Amino acid sequence: MSETVSVNARIKGRVQGVWYRAWTVEQATARGLTGWVRNRSDGSVEAVFSGTADKVSEMLEACKGGPSAAVVTDIETTDASLPEQGAFRQVATL
Repeated sequence: MSETVSVNARIKGRVQGVWYRAWTVEQATARGLTGWVRNRSDGSVEAVFSGTADKVSEMLEACKGGPSAAVVTDIETTDASLPEQGAFRQVATL
């Protein structure tokens, strides 16, 4: 079994008001990931993805495109300290 990794991603561009969070929940759930996604007051979307390294990498690659109305200009990633547990979910805006 592969080791679980957790990554914090800040997704920038036209990513709010285009169903990006709902798309992220759908895509992360399909990949068996745990974690969360939220809008940030600066206009970006933030997410924590936890799962096998290959599935997290696959999710980050998918985030570069996002849903059809999104225009992603940058994704900044950092290691998240602890694996997230439970179903992937939306959380409140920060």
